[in-house]
Amino acid sequence: MATHFTDRHIMSWRIGVDIGGTFIDFCALETGTDRVETIKVLTTPDEPGKELLDGLRLLQDRYGIAPGEVVSFVHGTTVGINTIIQRKGSRLALITTAGFEDVIELARLRMPEMYSLFCARPEQLIPRDRIHGVRQRQLASGEIAEPLDTDGLAAAVAAIRAKGVDGVIVSFLHAYRNGAHEAQAKALIAELAPELFVFTTSEVWPVIREYERTTTAILNGYVHPRVAGYLTALEEALASRGVPAAPMLTKSNGGIMNAPTGKRACVNMLLSGTASGVIGAAWLAEQAGVGNVLTLDIGGTSADLALIIDGEPQFGTGEVVGDFPLFLPSVSVTSIGSGGGSIAWADDFGVLKVGPESAGSTPGPACYGRGGTRATVTDAMAASGFLGHTPLAYNQIGMDRARADAVIGEVAGRLDQTPQATAEAIIAVAVSEMFVEVNKLVARYGVDLRDFTLMPFGGAGPMLGCFLARELGIPRVLVPHRPGVVSALGGLIADVKGDFIQTVFAAAVPDALPLLREALAKLKADGLAWIRQDQGFDGPVVETLSADMRYHGQSFEIEVSLDEAWLRDGDLAAMTAAFHRQHLSIYDFNDVGAEVQIVNLRLVVSGATPRPRPAAAADQPAAMATPARRIEVWLDGATREVDLYHRDALRNGHHFSGPAVVAQQDTTICIPEGFDAEVDARLNLHLILRSEA
Repeated sequence: MATHFTDRHIMSWRIGVDIGGTFIDFCALETGTDRVETIKVLTTPDEPGKELLDGLRLLQDRYGIAPGEVVSFVHGTTVGINTIIQRKGSRLALITTAGFEDVIELARLRMPEMYSLFCARPEQLIPRDRIHGVRQRQLASGEIAEPLDTDGLAAAVAAIRAKGVDGVIVSFLHAYRNGAHEAQAKALIAELAPELFVFTTSEVWPVIREYERTTTAILNGYVHPRVAGYLTALEEALASRGVPAAPMLTKSNGGIMNAPTGKRACVNMLLSGTASGVIGAAWLAEQAGVGNVLTLDIGGTSADLALIIDGEPQFGTGEVVGDFPLFLPSVSVTSIGSGGGSIAWADDFGVLKVGPESAGSTPGPACYGRGGTRATVTDAMAASGFLGHTPLAYNQIGMDRARADAVIGEVAGRLDQTPQATAEAIIAVAVSEMFVEVNKLVARYGVDLRDFTLMPFGGAGPMLGCFLARELGIPRVLVPHRPGVVSALGGLIADVKGDFIQTVFAAAVPDALPLLREALAKLKADGLAWIRQDQGFDGPVVETLSADMRYHGQSFEIEVSLDEAWLRDGDLAAMTAAFHRQHLSIYDFNDVGAEVQIVNLRLVVSGATPRPRPAAAADQPAAMATPARRIEVWLDGATREVDLYHRDALRNGHHFSGPAVVAQQDTTICIPEGFDAEVDARLNLHLILRSEA
């Protein structure tokens, strides 16, 4: 049995961990009882990994979770994405087919901002002087038309070594069809320059289109040394604490994989933290009986937005990581630099701005009393009176209201406003930035937000969630019982999951069936080998088949779910009918008489991770909740007295109305006027916006 699963009757612990910009979150689940314990620990950027050991010690001291009892450890990390954003990755060289040395510079010939004449394209991760062309040629069919020039390759390797690179990416034309030349080149480079690591595009992501395939492999190589080093240190740290479980890693596609795989396939975990948050939110929404959800995950650095439609997270390709698109399947998440630690400032024209710079965990917001000197969104919430009534982050930090007032006052002076008005303006600007991104997301999917529930989570999500819902006109807000650690929970319940792709580029006609069946057989063999041998999963495996399809003459394709029996039985009519329906649903148009092409076959293999089965609270009559006390806040342009509730005191059936503040160990929920609150049997807090609000 794989180490990340365990018998429910044996008392042991499964731990999920997510590292954010300010805190590292821990969610621990006791098998057999489904008891859940959570904590937050401040990150230590100068001592990476220390916060992990601190968290394990705190779990043992506070909850008695001994390291030896941990049978599963799932970890989400931002090491890869931060490496790209900060451009602190490896020095790479690129070897490509002669004549195609400019593939990454040409890209798709699009400017980052289509309406700006002054925007600049980002600097590539591999400069032109470290890109070398080598003669070889494979046709689009995969047939070798010209052998690999091994002498030319040897000369390129010599030139590369002289430039002091760390690794090499090999990307040859049409290698998605036939990776033989890339494999030959990799073997020769290993012989000539054994100190260099080498990745080929056909092993990273063998998809049609040279730019997409090449840039994905470059991202993998760029983060490889730092990610591999981090994961090795993680394994050593867990072993030093006596944790027997080998670490599993969250992936951009919402699944998990083991650390040895993560060291090779680093690109698969670039968006792991944001993806696991959506996976956790989808499970919590299912438990609460909610199907359509807009998730709002706000940490210290960013706000991440995603849609869950009919209970299913939305997936896609082309998510932007730093300045570069990622062409691997991933949970579709939109991120903006508006977190709780985002810094508020006035530009040269006296206009208030929020973010994208963040105070992070060091020094953090000024109100944390850790040396911060610049106003943040959290400071604005503190100065408005919403924060500081109970210890924050499981007693990890206090709240210095005087420091918050001071830094907000400095911004107020530059804006010639009162501190109260400035604090409220900072909150409004942060919310307006999210408002813009939500509208883009809604336009992309064509949904009506009146049919959705907003689920805010993360350390700062519940602080701002109701304000955003009020602006958007979303009538319902769902705050989970432990909103501050939803991403850690998502990693804990995520399935082992791998994506596989095979380009076929064939018309949907009977003559293509042998090619399609051969491609499917290869996908199934690769997928089964990955989940059984690489991941050590020995439970039931689910295979999900789809295809990238388009009309003849179209430039791009759409993904269509397929039934494997259609290929087995040669039912091409069912395949094309599914495509026509999908095209109609997306574009409100189809052409049932046009020729249909199948560009890629895709297979997702997954193995289920046991989910907790939390017991519902006993039914009891509805009752008005009793506030702990009254507090003063600045809300909607005036000082008001509002009720303060403690989340731990709220029970099934309790209800109350806003304005109010609900304090708990991992976050604070701010509820403006117009919302009625109800607590359900899972201790979720449902906030309903009154129609007259």
